[in-house]
Amino acid sequence: MDVAALIVWILTAGGGFYLLATWIRNGGVRSGETGTSSRFPPGLIFGHFGLAVVGLVLWIVFVAGGSSAVAWISFVVLLAVAALGFTMLARWIPTFRATSGQTAVAAGDGPPERHFPLPAVAGHGVLAATTLVIVFIATLSA
Repeated sequence: MDVAALIVWILTAGGGFYLLATWIRNGGVRSGETGTSSRFPPGLIFGHFGLAVVGLVLWIVFVAGGSSAVAWISFVVLLAVAALGFTMLARWIPTFRATSGQTAVAAGDGPPERHFPLPAVAGHGVLAATTLVIVFIATLSA
């Protein structure tokens, strides 16, 4: 179960990294300068990313060493990551609704997160929820 959680977590991280790269590529970090305002403050998006990395590294340490304390710390970090992820989802939904009916939008229009493909967001969310459940089960049995 520990290794299954690790694999799903890595897949989730890959999807998250794709979304982060899409946000940055479309001006997420520079959104205040360009006039397009992102609904994602950099602290929120990089906090989510940073905590996810810390949790994943802790989970790798747990898988390698087997310490149940490290597993629980990793799970608690993952709960914080999930809370930040739900915050970003709540901020992204209005952007998705506002742009979902538009077929051709100029490259510079709207916030950077409007470029997130729905399947990528949904896939990342499903994998994240799966990760949370599997990590919890694995932590309980540690």
